[in-house]
Amino acid sequence: MNPDLVIRRELPGDEEPTRALHDAAFGVPDGAAHSVETRILDRLRAAGDVLDSLTLVADLHGEVVGHVVCSRATMGEGPSVGLGPIAVAPEHQGEGIGSALVAAVLVTADQRREPSVVLLGDPGWYAHFGFETAAAHGIGSPGPWEDRFFLVRRLQAWRPELAGPFAYAPAFDVTAG
Repeated sequence: MNPDLVIRRELPGDEEPTRALHDAAFGVPDGAAHSVETRILDRLRAAGDVLDSLTLVADLHGEVVGHVVCSRATMGEGPSVGLGPIAVAPEHQGEGIGSALVAAVLVTADQRREPSVVLLGDPGWYAHFGFETAAAHGIGSPGPWEDRFFLVRRLQAWRPELAGPFAYAPAFDVTAG
């Protein structure tokens, strides 16, 4: 990884660069103004569901080359953290930037005494961060995807009685605006 890369909290003024980054990383569908991920990001921000201390950018020489947003989610009767969307500039993918962002989120969430971080993603890639199939821990999926893609990273504050149905912030409803 580039020694000049800085992982930092998202700051005012990062909104447009991060929106452009998600569009570049995920692509904009024909006829759409933005990627699905950018639309989710916009809705999270508009609803106030972004967790500022867990929403990070990767900054390389003053340019935003990576971004991860975390939002408040629920699990059972208590809180959880939903990780994503996460994006890395196409020209910087494969350089460890995504890994650095995920690692920083996990350390910070653990320090904040969050019990868990949940995401929908590639189980092979996220396993090296300690993510496991959520269903194996009694965590109910909020969507129709295969259980193997719905993952949880249990943190130090985790207790088995926290398990239950998981719900992302409403911005993740892809049928919304």
